[in-house]
Amino acid sequence: MTEYMHSDSVDPFDVVRRHSLTTLVRDEIERHIVDGTLAPGDKLNEADWAARLQVSRGPVREAFRALEQAGLVRTEKNRGVFVRTVSLAEADEIYAVRAVLEEAACRMLAARIDAGKLALLRDWVDAMRAALASRDHDAYARANVAFHDALVAAAGNTKLYDTYRRLVSELNLFRRAALVVRGDAMACSLAEHRAILTALASRDAEQAAQLMRAHVQGGLQRAHAACAVAADAAHEPRAPAAAGAAGSRGR
Repeated sequence: MTEYMHSDSVDPFDVVRRHSLTTLVRDEIERHIVDGTLAPGDKLNEADWAARLQVSRGPVREAFRALEQAGLVRTEKNRGVFVRTVSLAEADEIYAVRAVLEEAACRMLAARIDAGKLALLRDWVDAMRAALASRDHDAYARANVAFHDALVAAAGNTKLYDTYRRLVSELNLFRRAALVVRGDAMACSLAEHRAILTALASRDAEQAAQLMRAHVQGGLQRAHAACAVAADAAHEPRAPAAAGAAGSRGR
């Protein structure tokens, strides 16, 4: 009797509403992380996000937990929740697995691609081309992510797609940084995407897979270059004027 009364007191619709609200909050915060509005190291304030999204703090707290499980944020005791920084060593490991998954997706998709799937991928390549023409790094990054997501989804393997989504969410900031470290990075990236699309349109599974592996490796090299530039900038000496000002204070 007690067990029945306990289960009867749970409102299943409230559970669904709460879960859906948490998902919406999580997706909105993740969007800000992916598009660079929230940078690695930024602090997430529970009350601020609840007010911004006009929800109670419960769904925000649950969204923070979900984002931590996805590897996008970290919780520091007595300090709060922060956007996580992915180390270069972690990125190396993730890129290695990503290459395997996207190669497999290319092979699967080449065997089943149709006009609709091809048109969707071509639309994202066109969006990348437009972003390159306007030198819009943010728009290019969004179209780049969307192209790969659409490609893996179109392969038709749900388990592969779910694994891919969990994996690459941590890499988005790396990919954004890699696109601005070299002046020709977006042009090179666009050429690689177009070649992959051509191979898929020809149903050439092996060619598409090889091009995808080379593309992912190129992305990793660009990520390493971006990290090297950031490290050099962090160790640059202060400007002479600043040094002089410091010396004047010392005297």
